[in-house]
Amino acid sequence: MTLYQWFVFFLFVQIVHFLGTWKLYESAGRKRWEAAIPVYNAIVLMKIIGRPTWWTVLLFIPIINLIMFPIIWVETLRSFGKKSTLDSFLGIITFGFYIYYINYTQKLEYNADRSLHPENKTADTVSSLLFAVIVATLVHTYFIQPYTIPTASLEKSLLIGDFLFVSKMNYGARVPMTTVALPMVHDSIPLTKRKSYLNWPQLPYLRLPGFQTIERTDIVVFNWPVDTVYKFFDTSKRHAFKPVDKKSNYVKRCVGVPGDSLSIKDGIVYINNKLMVMPERARPQYSYAVALDKKTPIDFEYLLKDMDVATDQAGFKSELRDTLFLNALTAAGAERLKNVPGIVSVTRQISKGIEEGIFPHIHKWNRDNFGPIYIPQKGKTVALTAESLPFYKRIITEYEKNGNGDKNDLKVTGDEIRLNGAIIKNYTFKQNYYWMMGDNRHNSEDSRYWGYVPEDHIVGKPIFIWMSWDTNGKGLNKIRWDRVFTTVSGEGQPQSYFKLFLFGLVAFFIGEYFWKKRKEKKV
Repeated sequence: MTLYQWFVFFLFVQIVHFLGTWKLYESAGRKRWEAAIPVYNAIVLMKIIGRPTWWTVLLFIPIINLIMFPIIWVETLRSFGKKSTLDSFLGIITFGFYIYYINYTQKLEYNADRSLHPENKTADTVSSLLFAVIVATLVHTYFIQPYTIPTASLEKSLLIGDFLFVSKMNYGARVPMTTVALPMVHDSIPLTKRKSYLNWPQLPYLRLPGFQTIERTDIVVFNWPVDTVYKFFDTSKRHAFKPVDKKSNYVKRCVGVPGDSLSIKDGIVYINNKLMVMPERARPQYSYAVALDKKTPIDFEYLLKDMDVATDQAGFKSELRDTLFLNALTAAGAERLKNVPGIVSVTRQISKGIEEGIFPHIHKWNRDNFGPIYIPQKGKTVALTAESLPFYKRIITEYEKNGNGDKNDLKVTGDEIRLNGAIIKNYTFKQNYYWMMGDNRHNSEDSRYWGYVPEDHIVGKPIFIWMSWDTNGKGLNKIRWDRVFTTVSGEGQPQSYFKLFLFGLVAFFIGEYFWKKRKEKKV
């Protein structure tokens, strides 16, 4: 839905509200017209039902309002003497339209002094749970979201089993585009294969102000742009349309920002023809071939464990067993291996020729030799030709819309390119785009395979590892204590602040104990 369509829908809701409540407003000593003024009518209603004025704000926050509406319906009914369980049930099951019945058919008796405290333990529990869900949903949606690292694409920086807090505030919180969804879950209902949301209606993209922009080398969580994987109830289907904010969450390192020219030469990333400098904590990994002198015994199990090399990414590829192939090894690790007796040479493996599945899928490059390409910037214009179109086709047809909020209609006939019926020779981008890659260069499904990440797909910035669980696949799961309570970004090597946290926690409880004792003495 476009902003205009949402505005019309908003006015329609105001009319529905006025027709169903104007008698209630009058019965409460208010004017009839007060039920018809947008926003103001909600403020007045809060006064009628005896609830704080700031509740009005919650009615306009996506997802939060889905929880608030039933609460307001029940509170309105109770303010006019309809306190039974049946009344509450009818109010919710009819989506508030039971209030119409009360408004036009019942004798209205407004109770301005009704008790706002729960009448029993069950009601108190439900009230507490609803409040907790609202607060948690607000924090999860607009401030901080928990996230788990599922793959080894950022190995050494972020490990499989790391539990993160992802900040929505750094880059600005994205207002949910999917307006009808279960709170605090992503694309499916836990323990089921059913969707947790409705595809319609959708809000236009809107992001609240942040206090920083995405910079090169930042680790970023985003929605996987090409996600059409069907993981719901009907598993016979292979593809599914997913709204932007319900696509799978990925985490990669941003290596190219809007306006950059990016190329990869022998696996090394260059930005604007200059070598991209990685931060100290980043340790890119590549594939290596380790040639062996079979006469000298080598304890590879100890060596690889000591170097923290995953043994499931290492092995011999020939019967001669004179060459060990490592799929994920840092440059420092390669230098160390060169000094091990019995190792003849350590050679980094570089992809040659043309590789299938590489963006923009015109059979031109491979994962180690790629580009140069331009990373689109909002407001910038590029020439569209038969040669350049493959780079920007998905942007035009999938990520950006026409003036009516619909998908663009792009047709190519020979050298003629038509956009929504008009012949075009250039295109101006409507949002920024980014290039995301994993540090584990040969074990990462990233922008090299599916292209640009649009700005409206950005979720947030990982800032903190609160737990790290080592699942080595051998049944010896354990906590990585040295990673608990460490920061994701920053200078130097990561250090755990867990001991400081425990010290602060103990100090808090001791302080609270003596504070209570002091108050008791005064009494």
